[in-house]
Amino acid sequence: MPNQLIEDPVMAMDPHPTKLEYYDNMWKLQSHSTFLSYFQGEDGRLVMVLDSTIFHPQGGGQPFDTGVITLSTDHDFKFAVNDVRSKDGIVFHYGFFENTREGFESTLKKGVQVGLFVDALRRKLNSRLHSAGHLLDVCVRNVGLSLVPGKGYHFPDGPYVEYKGSVPQNDMQNKQVELELEANKLIAKGGKVSAAIVSYEEASELCGGCLPDYIPKGSSPRIVKLGDHPGCPCGGTHVSDISEIRSMKVLILI
Repeated sequence: MPNQLIEDPVMAMDPHPTKLEYYDNMWKLQSHSTFLSYFQGEDGRLVMVLDSTIFHPQGGGQPFDTGVITLSTDHDFKFAVNDVRSKDGIVFHYGFFENTREGFESTLKKGVQVGLFVDALRRKLNSRLHSAGHLLDVCVRNVGLSLVPGKGYHFPDGPYVEYKGSVPQNDMQNKQVELELEANKLIAKGGKVSAAIVSYEEASELCGGCLPDYIPKGSSPRIVKLGDHPGCPCGGTHVSDISEIRSMKVLILI
């Protein structure tokens, strides 16, 4: 890789946070953005920084998106995104250049427009798993379990949600069946999924009267709602309708 393509990481940082387009539209898979810089990270990987992105960085229990970034002025240009992370509000698109002609670096300058294309199948699966985790929270309340949701892991290799509290041993099997029946009943019924950034007071109301302690008072959290059920603070992507989760198998592990 020509040395001139790698900028100083300090110079690559932009003082403004990356605008997260999926906050407003979780189902947008193609977009455009303004290129800011790229550099070689400490681990040797190439990093691209843009002023906005539709790529979801890994976090909140949800895996990163993959896809490609193209250059509007050079049809041969392609940056394959194979990892996305966020640090201090800046989104880092990790990847490598594919089939790029010689001398392309002269067109890759701060301010040029780039096209963003997210892998639709991966995003859809990640969104289904994330929404399933939120729906499980709804089902826990609906079947009368006094459990407080904690860590969520919405990865394909074994998604789960941890809860604080207990389920009586002699009631475990019955509650597992109830949870699964309730989840699939709600999936069959369907319901619009939405996300909005609102005031702390409105967020509290949308979430059933209170917010988790980690949400600072006076802040404006992003709240995701599944149908008419109470919402939840969340920065991830979700399906557009509960029915898109398709089905759910529930296991209770102690």
